[in-house]
Amino acid sequence: MPVAGLLSGALVWGLIWYPYRALQDAGISGALATGLTYAFALLCGAFVLPRLWRERASLNGWVLLILLGAGWANLGYVMGMLYGDVMRVLLLFYLAPVWTILFSFWLLDEKLDKYGYAIIGLSLAGALIMLWKPELGLPIPHSVSDWMGLTAGMGFALSNVVTRRSTHLSLEVKASCQWVGTLTLSLPFLWWQGGMLQQMDTISLSTWGLLLLMGLVLCTTSFAVQYGVTHMAANRAVVLFLFELVVAAISAWFLAAESMNLREWLGAALIVSATLLTSRMYQAEEESAATER
Repeated sequence: MPVAGLLSGALVWGLIWYPYRALQDAGISGALATGLTYAFALLCGAFVLPRLWRERASLNGWVLLILLGAGWANLGYVMGMLYGDVMRVLLLFYLAPVWTILFSFWLLDEKLDKYGYAIIGLSLAGALIMLWKPELGLPIPHSVSDWMGLTAGMGFALSNVVTRRSTHLSLEVKASCQWVGTLTLSLPFLWWQGGMLQQMDTISLSTWGLLLLMGLVLCTTSFAVQYGVTHMAANRAVVLFLFELVVAAISAWFLAAESMNLREWLGAALIVSATLLTSRMYQAEEESAATER
C-alpha cells in the first residue's frame, strides 16, 4: 500500500500539467484553475474537519509554514508547467533535496555530512548546466516558468522539513494544509490577473466536471502520498518519487511534442544522481540510528 500510494502520487503529478493546459486553452487562467481544483479537493476532504477541530490546540506557527510551503509548491508547480517546458520546470523543482538539506540545517539543526555536500554540489552543477546560455549571462533562471519551478521546489522542501518536525500532526491535518495553502495563495494571483467572474461565466458543464474530477484526484492523491511517506523509509520513498520524471518525460514528448537537448539531459542526469544520493543519505542516517540503539 505505501508503494502504491507513492507511485500514484508520482503518476498524478507527472500528468497533472496536461489537464491544466487544457483548461488554460479553454480560457481558464492557471490561478483560477488551481484555486478551483483545490477548493474542490478541500470540499471532497471535508470529512476531516471534525479531526481538525479536535486537534485545534496543536495548530501553531509551524502549521502556517506548512500551509505556505505546500501551497506554493503546488501553485508554483502548476503555473510553471503552464508557461514553460514540462521537464525543465520539473527538473528545477527537483532541486528540492538541496533546499531540504539547508532547511534541515536551519530549522532542525541537522549537520551537513559528506552526502549533504555531495548532493548540493551535484544538484547545483546540474542546474548550472541546464541554465547556462552564454548570450543571457549568468546561469540563473531567466523566465517566469524557471523561477516558478525553482521556488516551488523550495516550498516543497520547506513543507517537508516542517512536517518532519511537527510529528504531532495527523495525516488529515497534513493533507488539508496542502489544499488550504494552495487555495489561499491562488487568491492574490486571481486578484492581480482580474477577470475571474468573466472566466467563470464561460465555464461549461463539462469543464466544471473536469475541475471537480481533478479536485477529487488531488484530494485522494494527498492522502495516498502522505500515507506512503508515513509508512515507508525515506530512502525508498525518494527513489519511488523519481517515477514522476519518467511519466512527465513520456507525457511531455507524447502530448506536447517537447524534448530536451543534450545539455539539459546532462543537467538532468546530475540532478537525478543527487536525488538518488539523498536516498543513500537517509539510509546512512537510519543505519547510524540503529547502531546507536
